Amino acid sequence: MRSSAVGAWKQFKSAVLLSTLCCTLPVVAEPLRVVLELSPPHQTLESGKVGGLTTTVVEAMLRHAGLTPVYEVYPWARAFRIAATTPDVLIYNMARTPEREAQFEWIGIVNSYKFGLVKLRERKDIKVSQLADIKHYVIGAQRDDFSAEWLRDAAKQPPNKLELQPDVIETWRMLVNGKLDLMIDDPQAIDDMLVKYNLARSDVEFVIFPKELEQQTWIALKKGSSPELIQRLRVAYQKIKGDAAYQHVMGQVVSKTY
Repeated sequence: MRSSAVGAWKQFKSAVLLSTLCCTLPVVAEPLRVVLELSPPHQTLESGKVGGLTTTVVEAMLRHAGLTPVYEVYPWARAFRIAATTPDVLIYNMARTPEREAQFEWIGIVNSYKFGLVKLRERKDIKVSQLADIKHYVIGAQRDDFSAEWLRDAAKQPPNKLELQPDVIETWRMLVNGKLDLMIDDPQAIDDMLVKYNLARSDVEFVIFPKELEQQTWIALKKGSSPELIQRLRVAYQKIKGDAAYQHVMGQVVSKTY
């Protein structure tokens, strides 16, 4: 989804900019602290500016709410800890898991993923025909990510076969350098990482797609955040959710998962 969604992102962004010209918004927007990780092309950082497909959705919502984001970019584990312990801090592109359900106020969906386990195609020694087979291999995921929780708790991955990294960029680096046998990612979200590490699509292979790793990701705030802020965000999200441009982008994202 990362690079394949870029075209849809540009169409959506143009439509949002046009539509907001017709909206009556406050002259001065209030600042809102927003934490996130880098996950191109959904959350990017170029020339010091946060961008990306899901960022565009979030910014459209915040404009409708009369808020302006004050971004803080961290490795996922730190972004999650800040959002989980600090009221009135928005986090986005987060999986809504049973473990997190009571921790957060869930504002709206911004993406859909179908994660699987990927290896370098040249690794002919790695053979996975069923989920139980993954226990024989060293697997990488991001620290405090839902996929790491799934590996540890549901898949019962042995601790000595689980390597947790601060972000997806580092996990890919370890896979490419032979420090991991497998890692978890979405096949529609890997193109930026392939470019970064000089790989072609034909250089990697997804070996299995566990049903439990199909996820929608959300915009959220900690339970105990300002009720007025939560309501403003929910109302604003419903406004952008009704836009044809938003529906177009979300339709493109969902249809391209497999």
